[in-house]
Amino acid sequence: MREVSAKSDLGSILNHVSRKTFLITSAILLAAAFLWSYGPMFAYLVNRWNTEPDYSHGFLVAPLALLFLWMRREELPRDSKASLWGGLVLIFAACLIRYFGALYYMKAVDGWSMVFWIAGAVFLIGGWPVLRWSLPSVAFLFFMIPLPFRVEQQASLPLQAIATKLSCWTLQSLGQPAVSEGNVILLGAYRLEVAQACSGLRLFVGIAALAFAYLLFSKRKWWENLLILLSVIPIALITNSLRVTTTGLLYNWFSGEAAHRFSHDWAGYVMIVQAAFFFWFVLWYLQRLFVESVQVKASDLVLQQRATS
Repeated sequence: MREVSAKSDLGSILNHVSRKTFLITSAILLAAAFLWSYGPMFAYLVNRWNTEPDYSHGFLVAPLALLFLWMRREELPRDSKASLWGGLVLIFAACLIRYFGALYYMKAVDGWSMVFWIAGAVFLIGGWPVLRWSLPSVAFLFFMIPLPFRVEQQASLPLQAIATKLSCWTLQSLGQPAVSEGNVILLGAYRLEVAQACSGLRLFVGIAALAFAYLLFSKRKWWENLLILLSVIPIALITNSLRVTTTGLLYNWFSGEAAHRFSHDWAGYVMIVQAAFFFWFVLWYLQRLFVESVQVKASDLVLQQRATS
């Protein structure tokens, strides 16, 4: 009996070691293939994050996704098994998406395929339970991909008009001689153009990422989460208007160089901080607007009063 038990223990140990070796080897090979395949895409993304302030939040997306996994590490399935076919199907889908992105010269589609590839790798190594556990973090990676050029073109026009009117009204309220002509604000001798990059569409992506990150760990009711998601739109509009307004004020109070430096070098970081503040204000307001009531029996109040007295 002891001999049989020793053999079974040895078999389980060897099985565990072989499974662990398989997982480590598979992870190394998949990581190497991913870096080789998507190296140029990473270079493209880093360049966009560096040169376009509205996409500077892209540097934070991957670290935050890893942080979300760490914060949910207690929920990680322990006995999940690898799924060869499920992972290969997702990786094949990523290859198809990437092919069509290259066929139509759409860098954003190529970037989206990267997220499907990562999901397939997780599915391949850990199976469906691990993929389901990591899915919020994997989906969060979509926010690091810049929007397609055609989407920006179509959605920027109405947003440019809103940003121009709102910024012009704010400048007038501050006593500045601001007049709007199309997408241009005449501020004395200075022409402040609200270009496509200043429409606020890209900023909307960053604020939506903040809302998504909060909802991952929110235990609020569904209608409260819906209100939080809807608040992304006015927050993006107000924050973008503050950027244009600040640029105009810097030109009037300091110089055109200071306005240009703020608009192109610091605006992306400042706007994310402003958006986070407005988002916190919405959460603070909702917390005080809807107060949960607790029903207490009169007998309990009498007992509590007697105990305190």
